Amino acid sequence: MKPFTKHTGLVATMDRADVDTDQIIPKQFLKRIERTGFGEFLFFDWRYLEDGSDNPDFELNQPAVQGASVLVARRNFGSGSSREHAVWALAEYGFSAVLAPSFADIFFNNCFKNGVLPIVLSDALIEDIFQRAARQPGYRLTVDLEQEKITDEQGLELAFQVDPFRRDCLLQGLDDIALTLQNENKISAFEAARATC
Repeated sequence: MKPFTKHTGLVATMDRADVDTDQIIPKQFLKRIERTGFGEFLFFDWRYLEDGSDNPDFELNQPAVQGASVLVARRNFGSGSSREHAVWALAEYGFSAVLAPSFADIFFNNCFKNGVLPIVLSDALIEDIFQRAARQPGYRLTVDLEQEKITDEQGLELAFQVDPFRRDCLLQGLDDIALTLQNENKISAFEAARATC
């Protein structure tokens, strides 16, 4: 997993509460056996019209947010079923951080395990970011995990908190497998001792 230390990116806003994983990545795309190839299906039912063309009314299809890597949403983002594919789709599309007032628990945990930083901010702070993004096309935020700080070029400075263990894992780029492999010598010694019994 790629380490997350500091990221500056274009902001896309999604003015919807309770965005569930069935909308983030619909069920028909869960048959894939790889962890890749999901980005093109992100928000499929909202993003595309029935004829397969882009839905011009969908937030992420707006020209001003093409290439966005910071998603700002409303409460309870990532609710619904526990599919890890939802985070894979967001990451492959290009999102490195998601800011919202609240997240569904399983989605929140899956973000950390897959290198996407979910940040919880109050409704008022999220609303302020929505307003800033609406006023300024091409609005960008810098998310600094080392300093636990969000800034913009107009003087915004917000503090956020991340569980220290999760923060350390993201800073080092450690997923569950990499964490386990930190103990590879102990595991090998245990297996070798077990084999002689």
